[in-house]
Amino acid sequence: MSKKLTTSNKVLIAKVVIHLAAFLPLLNLYYLAFYDQLGADPVQRVIHFTGIGAFNLLLVTLIVSPIAKKLKQGYFLQVRRLLGLYTFSYAFMHVLNFLAFDLQFAWSLFFNEVVERPYITIGMITFVLLAALAVTSLNSIKRKMGKSWQKLHNYSYLIAILVSVHFYWSVKSELITPLFYMLLTLVLLAFRYTKLKALILSMFTSKTR
Repeated sequence: MSKKLTTSNKVLIAKVVIHLAAFLPLLNLYYLAFYDQLGADPVQRVIHFTGIGAFNLLLVTLIVSPIAKKLKQGYFLQVRRLLGLYTFSYAFMHVLNFLAFDLQFAWSLFFNEVVERPYITIGMITFVLLAALAVTSLNSIKRKMGKSWQKLHNYSYLIAILVSVHFYWSVKSELITPLFYMLLTLVLLAFRYTKLKALILSMFTSKTR
């Protein structure tokens, strides 16, 4: 009983840390934006912060399983859904900031940007996939989906690749940071080589049917 309680407490503490680490920076960002304290280009600061924040959280989500196995701390796996939901939340704010502050809710311009700019096209595909993972993270939906749930959530590996490409293409100069993120993504995905290979094979197989 005490062991179970200890595990529950560890999970609770981990979730509290995640809430504080993910929510407070976002709150501070919009506080600074509201009081015009984000420098000469606040719009790009807000868009970049939420975008890189989503990428960071996605990578942390991918790190959880290897760390849990290496340190034999299974309770880490119980915080992946929370990390995934924060990843989607940051991605949602990233898209919303772009639409609201950069395009002033000009929907026709937004759709033109999605079609005409490849890095935005990839970004939107990634966002749609993240939205699908977020919606299906509910336990009730997970139970209904059965084995197909895991197949869908394996797309998180593809999402990581797409995000790294989106980041690289979106940067006009100073390529060191996106290249570093791309390398880090590949290293993390190397731990999932078998699952990633199976995902890619399944995608090509479904196309040839």
